[in-house]
Amino acid sequence: MQRDAMQTALREHLVLGFTQMKDFVEQPVPILERGEGCYVFDDAGDRYIDGLSGLYCVALGHSHGDELGQAALAQMGALPYASNFSSAHPRSIELATRLAGLAPEGLEHVFFASGGSEAVETAWKLALQYHRANGEPQRRTAIARKRAYHGVTLGALSLTGIESVREAFQPTAISVRHVSNTNPYRHPAGEDPELFCRLLLEEIEEVILEEGPENVAMLIAEPVQNAGGSIVPPPGYWQGVREICDRHGILLCLDEVICAFGRLGHWFGADRFGVKPDLLTFAKGLTGGHFPLGGVLVSNRVAGPLLDGRADFLHGFTFGGHPTGCAVALAALDVFERENVCVNVRENEPYLAELLEGLREIPIVGDVRGMGYLWSVEIVRDKASGEKLEGEEAKRLLADVLSAELWERGLICRLDSRADSVITLAPPLVADRAILAEIATILRGALETTAARVAELPAVR
Repeated sequence: MQRDAMQTALREHLVLGFTQMKDFVEQPVPILERGEGCYVFDDAGDRYIDGLSGLYCVALGHSHGDELGQAALAQMGALPYASNFSSAHPRSIELATRLAGLAPEGLEHVFFASGGSEAVETAWKLALQYHRANGEPQRRTAIARKRAYHGVTLGALSLTGIESVREAFQPTAISVRHVSNTNPYRHPAGEDPELFCRLLLEEIEEVILEEGPENVAMLIAEPVQNAGGSIVPPPGYWQGVREICDRHGILLCLDEVICAFGRLGHWFGADRFGVKPDLLTFAKGLTGGHFPLGGVLVSNRVAGPLLDGRADFLHGFTFGGHPTGCAVALAALDVFERENVCVNVRENEPYLAELLEGLREIPIVGDVRGMGYLWSVEIVRDKASGEKLEGEEAKRLLADVLSAELWERGLICRLDSRADSVITLAPPLVADRAILAEIATILRGALETTAARVAELPAVR
């Protein structure tokens, strides 16, 4: 199909997710045709750094398709489909065993889904069935964090703490209380990590007591929160959350759909923070983006009622644990290990942090935060006061100026103004220092151009 015909067909037939299609009435929609290493190429042949790993999932870059494709081909030739309903197949058994060997201690069981939202809803249902089997069916409230993203299917959407995403679909399916996230920027106690941590934990405790501890089933949160801009918790936070959950009989679920499989330099974010969850959701990076696959790692305690006959898990997905997806995941894990992906992230994290911290000298850069290969730069109107870019002003400058500058200079990343205005970077985990330096150079140029435009804005009275 020719380029013009493809654009026409796209507008007439394809619905894009999280996209204002009217923005592309007079300009073409970007169409990416191929990838190589940490780069992707559009239909005009222009090259871009894939600074977001697709959508946080292309962990291995774009050069392992042949190897993973051969694994897929072999599996399709042997058994193109089988479910995990009252039967299993070799690849799902092998992958579950391998994941249990990599997982934090105590997470010995795996339930497969097709992606992140399904994994999150599975974790919630597991929590409900666990409590019901233990004689506490009234535990039906969840605790999640403000501005956190846990998915958009109706159950997962209940847990998502971004009001603009939830608004059109109210009322939500699950009773959820949202507590503060762990972003210290602008928080009155943000410069005192110990005090900040204590206040966060006290808030969680207060919400639990308001709801009644006997009514709360699960607390869910990401090790490093993506939405809102790579929000890292203060020291001691996860240990404090674990203690609160244990004291009140609440299950702790780490949502690692983004953080797992090397994004933070470890197989799982739980390992980096030294916390042992009861449930751990995963997706995205497991197959390097080569096949949709996700799931939940389940502790022995939570799996107990399913194994001893106290509960039947009345839940499942047609394509959860698809044989081809499992075969691709096993091949991807081989690449992760062969190329020492986690080591690469840990070794280069200080270098990437130094590059991005250097951007603070630009007048519109209010904060830089993150770890591993997950970082965000917060854009502000005024650095001294931390005044935000908001409303139409933020949209115009981020979408029309900064986004255009980044695209023109050859970098794909995430610009998000749903909460605070942030640029998020999540390069492929195989990216070397040359790629990271190129990313930082492009960011600097685009931010400096945008800063000049911000300086032209009228003062706020």
